[in-house]
Amino acid sequence: MNWLLRFLPKEQRALLELGMRIMSSLDDSKERKAAVAYGIEMLKDGKVTVAEWAQFGKHIGIFKGPK
Repeated sequence: MNWLLRFLPKEQRALLELGMRIMSSLDDSKERKAAVAYGIEMLKDGKVTVAEWAQFGKHIGIFKGPK
């Protein structure tokens, strides 16, 4: 997959790498699916509230602390 990333523009490559790192930090596929589903739902209207960001942070494990 890394060789494919070289063909993407720098900004899209960085965004994809960030997403892959976030998803790899989650423990199982159930957590990953829930985080992705929430993120997609959160962005549907094009606006994200502070409460939605906080909820998304919970989904991606920001508030869990180090392992």
